[in-house]
Amino acid sequence: MLRVAALMLLAALPARALDAPRAPLDDPFRTGMLGYHQIAILGDPERIAFDPRVVVDAPAYAEDSLHVPVMIDASAIPGVRRIVAFVDYGPIPRILEFRPGAAEARLSFRFKIDQSTPIRAAVQTADGSWLLGGAKIDAAGGGCTTPAAAYASDDWEARLGAVRARVWPQTGRVRLRVDHPMDTGLADGIPVFIIQRLALSDAQGGELAALDLYEPVEEDPAFSFDFAQGVLTGPLTLAGRDNNGNAIAATIPVGGLTQ
Repeated sequence: MLRVAALMLLAALPARALDAPRAPLDDPFRTGMLGYHQIAILGDPERIAFDPRVVVDAPAYAEDSLHVPVMIDASAIPGVRRIVAFVDYGPIPRILEFRPGAAEARLSFRFKIDQSTPIRAAVQTADGSWLLGGAKIDAAGGGCTTPAAAYASDDWEARLGAVRARVWPQTGRVRLRVDHPMDTGLADGIPVFIIQRLALSDAQGGELAALDLYEPVEEDPAFSFDFAQGVLTGPLTLAGRDNNGNAIAATIPVGGLTQ
């Protein structure tokens, strides 16, 4: 009777519970945090590995903790669905998620850093696998707890959501910047106030690339995208929204500047 009950219990368990535990990844940074973020941010994927084709270019030391430049390049990997950027150490680990769509799997941006930490890029491929890359940044920190500089100006609300952008059709480069405080909610008396989503579309409304943003993205965030030659043939539109419901909208002429 006991044997029958045991067999019934095993049959009721999910298949993965019967598998041997997966060996932990051989993390080159040895922070002890990757396993936690692998579950909390990536959902504990079955297939995950480090890959030298995931390049994270960041300074060895953050001279300005409010504006740390990063370039993630996974363009050597075919079929990239999305790229998730996050840090091991910080009050808000997740930085952004980039869905390249028609863009190259390459993105430049800046973020706020709160202490010395590895920054990682997790790249999901067409078959659902995740590939990892990263870089270590030393920093004095404090970037996530500093109030936005915008509040020193009386007209910051009038400029909220203003877009400055340019397209270089010959090279396929798109560079844009959006005026927004991007408050983390960690400065005393200032609630979270961030852009949550930005999407770049073509003249027919087809989405070319999209971003989900989180608190560590810098104030007045700027991004650079790259497209193959011939993709950018007409005016582009940028649309987005922040967590207070404010809309972001702009038309970007190819070869020109937003007004």
